[in-house]
Amino acid sequence: MTRIKKNTALGALALACGLMFASAAGASALDQFKTFVAGTRAAKGEFTQHQVKKTEGGGAKTSAPSSGTFEFARPGKFIWTYVKPYDQLLQADGERLYIYDKDLNQVTVKKLGNALGSSPAAILFGSNDLEKNFTLAESGTREGLEWLKATPKAKDTTFDEISIGLRNGVPEAMELRDSFGQTSVLAFKNFQKNPALSAAHFKFVMPKGADVFNN
Repeated sequence: MTRIKKNTALGALALACGLMFASAAGASALDQFKTFVAGTRAAKGEFTQHQVKKTEGGGAKTSAPSSGTFEFARPGKFIWTYVKPYDQLLQADGERLYIYDKDLNQVTVKKLGNALGSSPAAILFGSNDLEKNFTLAESGTREGLEWLKATPKAKDTTFDEISIGLRNGVPEAMELRDSFGQTSVLAFKNFQKNPALSAAHFKFVMPKGADVFNN
């Protein structure tokens, strides 16, 4: 798998995470977030994603955008599909994570275990006990969105800070800042709350002839 695909996959799993917060109009971002998490057992929608990296001159370099669809069911089940600029799939059945590179016909398999833990993915795909692993705080209004900041309590996580933007009780954006000066920026649309998604829907079917790597 190429470096750009690995980075994108990490951002996704890390993102992948981000569509998860809603509640009554007029409530704070924190109240909306908690209400959404408590009342949302599953969701589906579409996303776009790009990376922003700081340059030595104090500017920023933005990557080409990618886009696709997502589905999730708590806890630990999700399908995160990249459609453009290439086909790639991240899928978890509650026990294992499968990363499928269609171009290479290659599947990497990992145990979920405690991997969600303090990662951004825990916000979307994990349990409802978020404050065990994150410090949550209001982060003001920006670009018409109410923002919430989630800081991992663990010191050995990939991301230093996660920001979630909400409008009218619906998640519209997420920013994942890592320790290398790079921020993954995600935008969400066509968000559907609690669609009918069975556990069997998330069972991964191994592609014929695929090379399989177990980590």
